[in-house]
Amino acid sequence: MSDNRSDQVEHVLQIRRCACVVKGGRRFSFTGLVVVGDGRGSVGWGYGKGLEVPVAVEKATRSADRTRIKVSVVHKTIPHRVEGRYGASKVLLIPASPGTGIIAGGVVRSIMNCVGVTDVLTKSSGSNCPLTLVRAVFEALKSLRSREEVSRLRGVQL
Repeated sequence: MSDNRSDQVEHVLQIRRCACVVKGGRRFSFTGLVVVGDGRGSVGWGYGKGLEVPVAVEKATRSADRTRIKVSVVHKTIPHRVEGRYGASKVLLIPASPGTGIIAGGVVRSIMNCVGVTDVLTKSSGSNCPLTLVRAVFEALKSLRSREEVSRLRGVQL
């Protein structure tokens, strides 16, 4: 287990504080949004709540391990253009030539780093809420297919 943790890339995307007003004053709780990947095509996201920030981040990390998906990466970019939608968020991912880099905003950039993609163009529109953006990016990543996968599904030789 310790070897698996050492090569993981973890990005904390958002920490939010919530206040509950009680008789003695305010009681604070925290939520954390985390993306965890291995840099080789496996990535997951998690959302956790706790009374302290480290507790919320740890819960989110455990949740991210449970939501892992495998993404097809071809030559450090994605195989084809894809669009993901969740709620009011919409994300467009476009493959890029080597040396382009990750042209993306903060949330999408963190996810692409965790996946191991180094060259990609992105455009997000609609809501810029980090949670819905993460869900939209994961919808897009789930629909990616490599050439080999498509040929095997169709029963056609390349």
